[in-house]
Amino acid sequence: MDNVTVYTDGACSGNPGPGGWAAILRCGGHEREISGGEPSTTNNRMELTAVISALEKLTRPCQVELFTDSQYIQRAISEGWLRAWKARGWRRKDGELKNPELWQRLDKLLELHRVTVHWVKGHGENEYNNRCDRLAVQEREKLR
Repeated sequence: MDNVTVYTDGACSGNPGPGGWAAILRCGGHEREISGGEPSTTNNRMELTAVISALEKLTRPCQVELFTDSQYIQRAISEGWLRAWKARGWRRKDGELKNPELWQRLDKLLELHRVTVHWVKGHGENEYNNRCDRLAVQEREKLR
């Protein structure tokens, strides 16, 4: 099983508003950057899209170290929120789950890959997270 390191970020101007996402995938000395955007979206959708898009690029099951500055994503995966939402029919304990279609896509990818999630401080000292932020902002700016 290949070991892959993934860095992701999302950016949005307004909530909803134009948004961008980016990811950097690193494996065996190779590095790939991917990014995109949507004209009317939310920050959480862009953060989720970055993670999903990165994992969908993997052509076979991998051991993934995922770095994100989204505590929402980190906690949903690491603290079992995602499993609980799924068990409740894609609902939160207190009602509606936002973006259930994205969480369902992510869930399928998490069944395929062994993913360990690490939270990193946004706009901090992690050069790859900062690069993802710049790429996501560039994508967002294309849509303004």
